[in-house]
Amino acid sequence: MTYTAPDSFTTRPTLQGTFGMSASTHWLATASAQAVLERGGNAFDAAVAGGFVLHVVEPHLNGPGGDMTGVFATAENPGEPVVLMGQGPAPAAATREHYLAEGLELVPGAGALAAAVPAAVDAWLLLLREHGSWELTDVLAFAVDYARNGHPVLARVGATIESVAELFTDHWPTSAAQWMPEGRVPREGDIIRNEAYASVLDRLVDAGSGAGSREERIDAARREWREGFVAQAAADFAAAPHRHSSGADHAGVIAAADFAAFEAGFEPAVTFDFRGYTIAKTGAWGQGPALLQTLAILAGFDDDRLDPSTALGAHTILEAQKLAIADREAYYGDAQVPLDYLLSEEYAAGRRALITDTASAEFRPGTVPGYTPFVPPLRTEYLPPALAGAGSAGFAGVGEPTVMPTGETRGDTCHIDVADRWGNMVSATPSGGWLQSSPTIPELGFCLGSRLQMTWLEEGAPSTLAPGKRPRTTLTPTLVLKDGKPVVALGSPGGDQQDQWQLLYLLRTIVGGYTPQQAIDAPALHTTSIPGSFWPRTWTPGGAVVEDRLGEDVIAELESRGHVVTRAGDWALGRLSSVVREPDSGLLQAAANPRGAQGYAAGR
Repeated sequence: MTYTAPDSFTTRPTLQGTFGMSASTHWLATASAQAVLERGGNAFDAAVAGGFVLHVVEPHLNGPGGDMTGVFATAENPGEPVVLMGQGPAPAAATREHYLAEGLELVPGAGALAAAVPAAVDAWLLLLREHGSWELTDVLAFAVDYARNGHPVLARVGATIESVAELFTDHWPTSAAQWMPEGRVPREGDIIRNEAYASVLDRLVDAGSGAGSREERIDAARREWREGFVAQAAADFAAAPHRHSSGADHAGVIAAADFAAFEAGFEPAVTFDFRGYTIAKTGAWGQGPALLQTLAILAGFDDDRLDPSTALGAHTILEAQKLAIADREAYYGDAQVPLDYLLSEEYAAGRRALITDTASAEFRPGTVPGYTPFVPPLRTEYLPPALAGAGSAGFAGVGEPTVMPTGETRGDTCHIDVADRWGNMVSATPSGGWLQSSPTIPELGFCLGSRLQMTWLEEGAPSTLAPGKRPRTTLTPTLVLKDGKPVVALGSPGGDQQDQWQLLYLLRTIVGGYTPQQAIDAPALHTTSIPGSFWPRTWTPGGAVVEDRLGEDVIAELESRGHVVTRAGDWALGRLSSVVREPDSGLLQAAANPRGAQGYAAGR
């Protein structure tokens, strides 16, 4: 059997050039990043500019009150992939005892009790300070302009606001004032503004106006964010009880001191070698190593079993992902995680042997010497006590975020990739703090995030809620290296699906020889036979979601093998983008997702 050939049709070309490439989930962020490259900025200047634009133009997918993780390599040290750690921890008062005393069984999916310490802004500023070259005021100018003077709103933003309009008007009046200023949901193409956030960015720049060097000016902005008006306004506002996704009103526990205690940082990447390439991910405080575990399992199969377009390949990939993600739930967290063992060939071989011709509907973490695997509550549906009798609705689990009337969200996130002519390459995934996660703080123009929903209130989990502990995030950008040089920056929104969709890209490009755009356009699929990371943390035993373009014969065979298949439509899964550098020629490439009609790549 040969690997399925790519479709001769692509939705747009794989861009090629030698100067610089940018790709993201929104054309305005891509255009802003590319404008920085055109004016002499490097990949880090460009990524930061684009990242702040994403706060403004994709407010339903990320915000300043959220998180951000990145992975990058520099032209000076190309063989050392570095993780940008922008995942804030639980506040000092966020104890499981407090949440249980509030009558909660799960950390809510919306409301300030779900807020980790905001980390995205500090992480972007750290990246700019250490590896950028531009002044902060110039980098932020794009986002300030779009926030103050306006930008055309996406239809998806309006749909998100409409889904929570009753929550806004009845319980979150400050959110209604910001996002429904005329008492109605904005229509696609309406010009929307966020003067409060523009003013926040201005004040960060002003904080460093008297400093002597570029780095000192950025340091002053970081201090203002962590210790000044932002922290105080957020803490004061969150202290007032407000409606949560639990159906009850609670006060938040975040304090100004929690902002001051946190700083973003850099960490070594976790890597795995696959078919001659090195894949670099975050540590196990994120879900990234689960992709590496999946690759370790798949590495022992012949190429024909690594083809997502065939029933055999799709089945094998789905089963491998279930096993790796079961280990994610059992062992991953902001704790000591036995990654060397989990990524070893001995362990991968044992996991590989569990894959049979039929789909498994079991939760099957592996056995690690000296560790007791955590088995989460395996709920197929959930309604909190405060909403009992009110009815419930399911989540589609597809590429765009699914937002419920109570504000909880699945499938969030943005992404941006940049490569410059000097050899710098960065992949970054900002998320959280989306407009529906908690009430808008009026002085700031944004709200707190809800990342703590990825912690458990049960004892004994590596990701049990604890003060100062990072939630096990889903944010998982990817950097690929070959022969000691970065060759691909890649990522996708999608919550639990982020790495599942990236895996398809890696297999199709590395094994199948697809171009970046061919890989992004190709039919996608993912498993839902895993405990969800988002409230209410349910799962679908044996579940698989597929794009219809996978084909009737393939889908029928997956069903005959026991997969519980949900068809998502022809173009529904994945929002990937990527930039590529050929190590020998220096040729640059870029590609972006056509699904949703907003992701774009640019370059020359």
